[in-house]
Amino acid sequence: MNRLLMAFFLGCLPLGLYGAVIGEPVEYREGDTLMKGYLAYDGAIQGKRPGILVVHEWWGHNDYARRRAEQLAGMGYTALAVDMYGDGKQASHPKDAGRFAGEVKKNMDNAAARFEAAMDLLQSHETVAADEISAIGYCFGGGIVLEMARRGVNLDLVGSFHGSLPTSNPAVKGVVKAEVLVFNGADDPFVKSEHVEAFVSEMEQAGVNYSFTNYKGAKHSFTNPQADKFGKAFDLPLQYNREADEQSWDALSKALKAIYGSGSVSKAP
Repeated sequence: MNRLLMAFFLGCLPLGLYGAVIGEPVEYREGDTLMKGYLAYDGAIQGKRPGILVVHEWWGHNDYARRRAEQLAGMGYTALAVDMYGDGKQASHPKDAGRFAGEVKKNMDNAAARFEAAMDLLQSHETVAADEISAIGYCFGGGIVLEMARRGVNLDLVGSFHGSLPTSNPAVKGVVKAEVLVFNGADDPFVKSEHVEAFVSEMEQAGVNYSFTNYKGAKHSFTNPQADKFGKAFDLPLQYNREADEQSWDALSKALKAIYGSGSVSKAP
């Protein structure tokens, strides 16, 4: 993908932002399972910086998750697009995507082990401040990062973009360490009003530092420029919404900056 197309894909950001970004496939293991991720960082930045985990949609570890990792790298973080399915497995049809996602979600202990294996890899990278880790996720991945927060994984912030909200493991007061941001499409048919009400009640009762943003007119997968193509191909209510995409990313960026500041990294001369 050339730099002009990449800038358009990532929301028309300045091309110079990505000039020194290094992206590299990485392999790691959780038990006997080989995981294939993608690490991105700015090679012109000196010293250690916060690390951000990026959890993919139900389609699996694909270019979209990688591009988001590169976007975060361009902002001064080191980002790891994780592999929750194993072996970098991807789905090209919703039936397979649903099956892959279901296999992970039916065993959340195993899902947590895979997430933490990726987190260990990120923390061990030479560019990362190991005690400054956050996570974001999309659709399936949004639900995963919320589950990790509920489990008390040591994260500073989690951001869920059009992610699933229901859980069999509701947050308990004093367990959640992360600030929780949820960005939801108000017209997403997969997220019912009762899901939203239950989530808000759960967060309030557990005393979680959270925010929930509903974007009017936005449907499922509103951050992915390829959502319309997938929606038409499989007759699914998926639709890209540039305004909601840009607003939600801006909110995430500001929240990360509020936690980590902007003076902890510097460009090489």
